Amino acid sequence: MPRARLSFLFLNLGHFLDHFFMLIFATVAALRLTGEWGMSYAELIPYATPGFVAFGVGAIPAGWLADRWSREGMMVIFFIGIGVSSILTALAGSPLEIAIGLAAVGLFAAIYHPVGLALVIQGRTKTGVPLAVNGIFGNMGVACAALLTGYFIDNAGWRSAFVLPGAASIAFGVAYWVFVSWGRAERARAAAAAEAATAKRAGTGGADASIDRDTLIRVFAIIAFTTAIGGLIFQSTTFALPKVFDERLGDLASSATAIGGYAFAVFTVAAFAQLVVGYFVDHHSVRTVFGFVAALQAAFFAIMYQLTGVPALVVAVAFMLVVFGQIPINDVLIGRVTKSAWRSRAFSVRYIVTFSVSASTLPLIAWIHGSWGFGTLFVAMAAAAGAIFAAVMLLPRRGAFIARTPAAA
Repeated sequence: MPRARLSFLFLNLGHFLDHFFMLIFATVAALRLTGEWGMSYAELIPYATPGFVAFGVGAIPAGWLADRWSREGMMVIFFIGIGVSSILTALAGSPLEIAIGLAAVGLFAAIYHPVGLALVIQGRTKTGVPLAVNGIFGNMGVACAALLTGYFIDNAGWRSAFVLPGAASIAFGVAYWVFVSWGRAERARAAAAAEAATAKRAGTGGADASIDRDTLIRVFAIIAFTTAIGGLIFQSTTFALPKVFDERLGDLASSATAIGGYAFAVFTVAAFAQLVVGYFVDHHSVRTVFGFVAALQAAFFAIMYQLTGVPALVVAVAFMLVVFGQIPINDVLIGRVTKSAWRSRAFSVRYIVTFSVSASTLPLIAWIHGSWGFGTLFVAMAAAAGAIFAAVMLLPRRGAFIARTPAAA
């Protein structure tokens, strides 16, 4: 396998594991610990909050270290650190102990997005499809977290859901360490040449030279707002879906494995929406694509309000398609308006917004579920998607970075 493809494979595996580890507890809490520890779902899930706080806050130092030291070195730390933290989380015997373990998992998980995504688009001109492929792996991590965790719960206990993936991640980390240590100088020269070629085409080290200051500020403000609201929607849907299925699918889902299987199927189908969206943002106006995706989110959340059974399953597929489809759009925008030298830091700002909001989402889910149920949550998600649509309509109508990436020379 060519070295560039193998590197891309490692980065994709990293994205898979990143989202996998962050959602193990969602299924464990919903399907096992509520009974084992004698706590309600609303009482238990806030203990995941420290992990998501660390997931957001840790992005800033991770991006800074990656730009100043080594992006590849930070990825080695990611693989090994998150694996060790997951294994230690399996030793928890109380909610406080599991919160500490999840905080450690979140701290190492914070490395991936500012570092891994910068490596994915490094030296590339058209970034929509590579980011979409990478995004599919991340979403498959979401899907497999529900499936495999449910399977482990039924067959080996909830602790195995943390231990076995942790051991696998450590193994991947050692393999990636060997990979990056071999031919380091040659790769550095190739990366520098690729970045120089990209900078020459774009005019400002990878950013679009035609963007004036006021437009750049407006675009970043819109990215920040849609990132925050999009993080709220993503976290609410991915974290709560196993519990939604537990309550709304009735006889269709009678075990943890079955619930995990349905969540896996929905997440897997929805993951490939990123590939479609990635293609469209490489060939059409980001403003048009983004607005269409946001409008569909609002419509499907509103429809889901009180659905149960098979209709609920079908609409869940529909809204997850557009929730996952939105993910690469802001990353494409950031890649088009930032220089390579500080791109990891730009991604870190984007993801500290995303995951800081995600951390606040868990108490929100607990409060809404405990007070009114998931119907109210879906109404709130519809309103949030409507706010994203309104913000997207403020994006500039014209501009190379909005329309499509310039073709390679």
